[in-house]
Amino acid sequence: MPELRHDVLTGRLVLLASGREARPVTFAPPRATTPAGGARVCPFCPGHEHETPPEVARAGPGEPDTPGWRVRVVPNLYPIVGGPDARPGATGSHEVVVLSPDHDATYGDLDDDHATEVLTMLRERARVHTRDGRAHAQLLVNEGKAAGASIEHPHAQVLAVDFVPPAVTVAVDRFAAVGSDPVLADRDDAIDREQAVLPGDQVAAWCPTGAASPYETRLAVTGAGPHFEDASDGAVLGAAIVLRDLLAAMGRVLDQPGQRLSYNVIVHNGPAAGADDYHWWIGIVPRVAVVAGFEMATAVLVNTVDPADAAQRLRAAL
Repeated sequence: MPELRHDVLTGRLVLLASGREARPVTFAPPRATTPAGGARVCPFCPGHEHETPPEVARAGPGEPDTPGWRVRVVPNLYPIVGGPDARPGATGSHEVVVLSPDHDATYGDLDDDHATEVLTMLRERARVHTRDGRAHAQLLVNEGKAAGASIEHPHAQVLAVDFVPPAVTVAVDRFAAVGSDPVLADRDDAIDREQAVLPGDQVAAWCPTGAASPYETRLAVTGAGPHFEDASDGAVLGAAIVLRDLLAAMGRVLDQPGQRLSYNVIVHNGPAAGADDYHWWIGIVPRVAVVAGFEMATAVLVNTVDPADAAQRLRAAL
């Protein structure tokens, strides 16, 4: 039975239409392709450091731009913002954070220490840029072509911009208007509806009632505050392990034979200044659905998987 839902955290309207999950699909699945000759060419793999711009940070031993690193940060060669020719409004910084020397290791494959090292590096890079005067630091992972990645080797991105993006302003205003913490309200609602994946007191993960796509999941640290760049080591550790476990569970539930799951991980961060009422949180969106004509025409999103069912399947996969 279709149901109209309101997402308390974002304000969006979502139509839950779980009956559509059973629709037949008559298109053949895409076939995997390999480079000519089967050779792998990857500028993010060890030994290819000379193929990227000079690194700006690393975790692990060795001199800059040599192998030995565990996490490596370089300027994006094709930046969205920043660079010597950036015009007013498009100034800033765009960096790539290579998660691991292992070409095939996604965030969900990392051990505890390595997962924490990656999230700590994201915090440190955000801290560098906001202390340099950038107005907002956006942290994200686009995993897979369907999620917007152009290079297969798993990596994250840091975009530091000189303006506060409109969606961030809207989110901050919503938090201030509510007069309470909507992140925790969303978490508590999910727990009441048996949509929690990991209902921890300090770090929790859940499928929100207003999930806009199948298996959309949120993660938050209690009392985290408005700025990810100011997160404590304990908050980073807790978030890193839960995020790793969630992505591993999603892979077990949603991976297709011969295909790695595509997903977006977004750190919903407050602007660098102010926003005292805000609470940073992390959203995980597996790319298993597309925004189609109805959604584009109405701005009402359609979800074909009940969040309670999604949470149950993810819990079983942990």
